[in-house]
Amino acid sequence: MNKVIEKVGNFIKKEAVLSVAIVLTIITCFFVPIDKTYLDYFDYNTLICLFCMLAVVAGLKSTNAFELISRKMISLFHTRRTVIYSLVFGTFFFDMIVANDMSLITFLPLTYIVLHSTNNDKYLAFTFIMQTIAANMGGMITPYGNPQNLYLYSYYNIETTEFFGILLMQSITVAVLLYICCAFVKNEPLKLKNNSKIAVNKKELYIYAVLFIIVILSIFRVIPYLIALGIVVITILFVNRKIFKDVDYALIATFCVFFIFSGNIARIPIIKEFISQIVVKNTLIAGIVSCQFISNVPTAIFLSKFTENYRELLISVNIGSLGILISSLASLITLKEFLKHQPKKFGKYVVMFTIFNTMFLIALLIVTML
Repeated sequence: MNKVIEKVGNFIKKEAVLSVAIVLTIITCFFVPIDKTYLDYFDYNTLICLFCMLAVVAGLKSTNAFELISRKMISLFHTRRTVIYSLVFGTFFFDMIVANDMSLITFLPLTYIVLHSTNNDKYLAFTFIMQTIAANMGGMITPYGNPQNLYLYSYYNIETTEFFGILLMQSITVAVLLYICCAFVKNEPLKLKNNSKIAVNKKELYIYAVLFIIVILSIFRVIPYLIALGIVVITILFVNRKIFKDVDYALIATFCVFFIFSGNIARIPIIKEFISQIVVKNTLIAGIVSCQFISNVPTAIFLSKFTENYRELLISVNIGSLGILISSLASLITLKEFLKHQPKKFGKYVVMFTIFNTMFLIALLIVTML
């Protein structure tokens, strides 16, 4: 019995986010009994793409590719501020190509290696938070940059040229704010703690690079995601099956639990009635408020049933991704990655995250109102 309690305690310490999510979800289950509708909560495409990206990134890590890239970046940009600029805006622009969660999965490990290898761990929280904002906001002008965009683009049959223009000013504002925030980082030369030679498995690196492209193509729906899943799984089984042990299954489980949590919250009559009343009066505010309760993607799906004002709804579920941690599930990816490296700074991270996100949210709301 003591061993079981010890294991549970260790699990809670190691997977704090997942543990809290499970408790909150269990509470919602008392209000919404388990039924067949639960199966509709899950975005299976996202979960499969998430697994594929996590597996491929784990494979790239095993080849020391991130260490090699980090050294190239340090030699190219030289200073702390310019490297942080490159990491933040790399995330920002990469999100225009792939979804925000995939952008973070790709860039966060690289960020840690760059900062840790140069004794700049104290900037990890700040950089991760800037990257999270960049990831949530970078893809908001494209139909495929964020999952909620793809849904609304299809649901309302929005013209592509019109879609690009709806959030253009907000996107420019975010880029300017990110630049200003990073400008406060002291610009000192970077020096590697350890400059020993890195051994890179080139054969496996090329294989995982190809798999990475295949996953990107599946995100673009060029390749069916089930075919991409099959290719990734079979290839890794033959190349190095130990990679499967390094996949962050807890993160996938966290997404699953939050899908249930968000789905249940949207079905609780009091919350549903409260949000639907706000929608009638102000779609923009309703969307932002709803994101803070059930996150951005469920909000887009939920509120689309109540309004034809797709412009304000689209703006709200994008800038509403800012705010608290659960307003965007992509934020959980960053939190989990941060806690891997600095678990004792959870409280400090959450406070800093909330302050910066709230500042950005207020600024974007002002720009939108104007």
